[in-house]
Amino acid sequence: MAREYDLVILGGGTGGYVAAIKAAQLGLKTAVVEKGKLGGTCLHKGCIPSKALLRSAEVYAQTKHSEDFGVMTSEVSVNFSKVQERKTKIVDQLHKGVQMLMKKGKIDVFEGMGRILGPSIFSPMPGTISVEMNDGSENEMLIPKNVLIATGSRPRTLPGLEVDGQYVLTSDEALVMESLPTSMIIVGGGVIGIEWASMLSDFGVEVTVIEYADRIIPTEDLEISKEMQRLMKKKGVKIVTSAKVLPETLVKDNGVTISAEVKGENKEFSAERLLVSVGRQANVEGIGLENTEIQIDRGAIVTNEFYQTKESHIYAIGDVIGGLQLAHVASHEGIVAVEHMANKTPEPIDYNLVSKCIYSTPEVAGVGLTEQQAIDKGHKVKVGKFSFRAIGKALVFGESDGFVKIIADEETDDLLGVHMIGPHVTDMISEAGLAMVLDATPWEIAHTIHPHPTLSEAIGEAALAVDGKAIHG
Repeated sequence: MAREYDLVILGGGTGGYVAAIKAAQLGLKTAVVEKGKLGGTCLHKGCIPSKALLRSAEVYAQTKHSEDFGVMTSEVSVNFSKVQERKTKIVDQLHKGVQMLMKKGKIDVFEGMGRILGPSIFSPMPGTISVEMNDGSENEMLIPKNVLIATGSRPRTLPGLEVDGQYVLTSDEALVMESLPTSMIIVGGGVIGIEWASMLSDFGVEVTVIEYADRIIPTEDLEISKEMQRLMKKKGVKIVTSAKVLPETLVKDNGVTISAEVKGENKEFSAERLLVSVGRQANVEGIGLENTEIQIDRGAIVTNEFYQTKESHIYAIGDVIGGLQLAHVASHEGIVAVEHMANKTPEPIDYNLVSKCIYSTPEVAGVGLTEQQAIDKGHKVKVGKFSFRAIGKALVFGESDGFVKIIADEETDDLLGVHMIGPHVTDMISEAGLAMVLDATPWEIAHTIHPHPTLSEAIGEAALAVDGKAIHG
């Protein structure tokens, strides 16, 4: 039986389900098609489970140093099955919450694989959705006025490093490991690779990171990248940069051995397991795009600033369109797309105002331009930095590594970027994000009275340091 909707969303991940809620709020009859579980990658294979594991690793690492706080403990150990149980409990709780939100919004959820059909007896335009139901029942036919593609992405692999789940893993397989390896090679020193390096190292795993670029987290500000490399090495992580992994050298025999070309010289690395962390690729296959005029560029769907594809009634958001592959970005893109199809007047997203975070220990957060990006755009920059070593709350926490860095235009005093590395900076970055949205200056940030003692005092001091006026520096 065919069912009619104002909007059908392919994918119930963070972008898809938030868009569905917004559509329901605007009075649109909405359905979500999801082949897996509501919440998608972020909830089940990404943001939430990885952060749950990171938190357990952090607690273990802190407990080993509890004597520094005057807290005497006997033997400290990791029960990894309990770690995984806690992760699963958190994920299940949030999953139930998303299911409740769908019911509250009277949003229909179809559990199956949705495909876009071309012009047919149901509609003269492409866009009818055929849903192959997970339970094997007859296909559902959904006839929407608008379609939103939010099918997300999956871990990218390298030819020759085929994932087997035992020796060669992606983050998907690593998240469900039943036990910790004694050692791990991580191919890729980007955001996900560094989060895993931090987590595994804190759990006591011997970690080697092999990165193709000349530095880890290469999209971050150079000083942030250097500080992260210093602190990763401090906790025992081996970092190898300017290294090209040679997949044809992979040997799997009670562990893995692989070679990499490092500055013209081949070097061999061995570990119990190998994690491939070289980015993610959009899920554009198998959803019927060939039945439409939708364009694909470098593996991602092409849209305009309101997320319309070449088929004006079909929109796409999130990882499937490339760009910033972040859950909070996908959610906001979904809201903009839904408001546009509902004939509202949403503002296009300014991606320069999006905060980005890395949840390692130490954490990293940033918004706006890096110092080099600002220079490349022709700005004459002035920079203020302030170390957490001079912040009382950081010393109280026992986490005083890192700093806050603020970049401004020397001529206009415009705020260009804010970058942080250190304790809890992912919880602090929104102040900088708001300052960027409001086009604030360092003077205005400095004259926001930051309570004492807090970690956020470092932001105020860095703002003062832009003009050489830091109080405690």
